[in-house]
Amino acid sequence: MSVIIALAALALLMLAAYRGYSVILFAPIAALGAVLLTDPSAVAPAFTGVFMEKMVGFIKLYFPVFLLGAVFGKLIELSGFSRSIVAAAIRLLGTRQAMLVIVLVCALLTYGGVSLFVVVFAVYPFAAEMFRQSNIPKRLIPATIALGAFSFTMDALPGTPQIQNIIPSTFFNTTAWAAPWLGVIGTVFVFCAGMLFLQHQRNKAHKAGEGYGSDLRNEPETAADIQLPNPWIALSPLLLVGLMNLLFTHWIPQWYGKTHSLALAGMAAPVQTDVAKLTAIWAVQAALLVGIIMVLVFGFSAIRGRLAEGSKSAVSGALLAAMNTASEYGFGAVIASLPGFLVLSDWLKSIPNPLVNEAITVTLLAGITGSASGGMSIALAAMSETFISAAHAANIPLEVLHRVAAMASGGMDTLPHNGAVITLLAVTGLTHRQAYKDIFCITLIKTLAVFVVIATFYATGIV
Repeated sequence: MSVIIALAALALLMLAAYRGYSVILFAPIAALGAVLLTDPSAVAPAFTGVFMEKMVGFIKLYFPVFLLGAVFGKLIELSGFSRSIVAAAIRLLGTRQAMLVIVLVCALLTYGGVSLFVVVFAVYPFAAEMFRQSNIPKRLIPATIALGAFSFTMDALPGTPQIQNIIPSTFFNTTAWAAPWLGVIGTVFVFCAGMLFLQHQRNKAHKAGEGYGSDLRNEPETAADIQLPNPWIALSPLLLVGLMNLLFTHWIPQWYGKTHSLALAGMAAPVQTDVAKLTAIWAVQAALLVGIIMVLVFGFSAIRGRLAEGSKSAVSGALLAAMNTASEYGFGAVIASLPGFLVLSDWLKSIPNPLVNEAITVTLLAGITGSASGGMSIALAAMSETFISAAHAANIPLEVLHRVAAMASGGMDTLPHNGAVITLLAVTGLTHRQAYKDIFCITLIKTLAVFVVIATFYATGIV
């Protein structure tokens, strides 16, 4: 019964998200409904001590990233930089390659270390402009961005700095470059299958006479009469954010050390900061600030008249995206604390094959919690020793465990209640009903890729 309660809460939240209801409202309703059916006396403590604690903790860490990412994306839009790059790309590649261009831009940014959420804000103006000029349905933008940012560069491509590729290293004593050939094989599979699917959907829409669409929300606003900047100048802020993110990741530990003690005259006691845990977040924030300054320097004449209104719009978008994702994070924390979740975790341990066991466990827990990193962390914290023992017995390198865990975390995590999916749809101004089915197909491709990698390992022994 406890398992049914946990799954029912998940189903309620997924249904609410798909039907267009606010996740900010329904995440606590679904989570606390499950607590009520499990232990009525625990509802209030679970709300304050688990849901709100995790929700506020997420906002504390990540809201500046959402805010700066939204401002950066809005300035890219208002300055005409997005239109300039799109015009250059169309001249170079033609309108037939619009989807490929967006996928590659997303992949470049995420492999450079830019947060997935920042990529959504930064790339959307380019995608909207390019899809409009190429007459591709806007509803395909989320799936295109998801393929470029939420799939192979998130957890499959060797060396990617995204957190989904870093977490397994702490459990298996591996590096971000673990199982490079399996990672490349998984990357090629996801990229090729994903592009074939997107092209099929585009061709299908074209035959049906479907264009970009009309009466759409959150459309980028670039003044028609501004002089477009040089495409290389327009592209430079995006490249600079990726480069500075890498540099700040290297510099911050040198400046502050592993921990830092802040002692100002008015403080009763010093504030201790674990710099190692915050380096990635600080690096992204600093890189975005540099990017924002660069856009303002080169595009201020175009931005100046609409800066006040544009900044209000960016702040509103950042607040909505951050609150949506934080509510989902709180929901996952409550569900993970229920007895039904523990029963489900114990049942997963009975799967005999270590790689299949790990893949199913990680992707299922990521799906339930709506978080790739959250689901993988829970799974590996509970079962990594079991996976390691089984791998040693079967002569499976720990690098393979790393790659399978990382790729599995990015499989079924993108269900309708996933924070990144909700943010992506909110930023693009689309609903689950309009765009989610295409995102889900990318999710299925990503999930299938994990088992392609497992089969490849068993067939060839390649790592």
